[in-house]
Amino acid sequence: DMADKEAAEIVVLQAYLPARLGADEVLAEVKKIVATLAGELGRAAGPGDMGKVMGLVKAQLAGKADMGQVSAAVKTALAG
Repeated sequence: DMADKEAAEIVVLQAYLPARLGADEVLAEVKKIVATLAGELGRAAGPGDMGKVMGLVKAQLAGKADMGQVSAAVKTALAG
């Protein structure tokens, strides 16, 4: 009985949580941020800019994506 009540509460609470982004959406957002940063730097953003990119990405995607997945997307975006 308690499990049913808690399961129902979870369903209600999930309606208020921000939707999680998928891997493709995370990579697309990261690529936008990298492009913006590259424009500000006046050069292509590379692996040495990981900290700058992660700072911007965390501010924009906090609560919307798994940060492990975000980190992997940033490394991918900066490598290519």
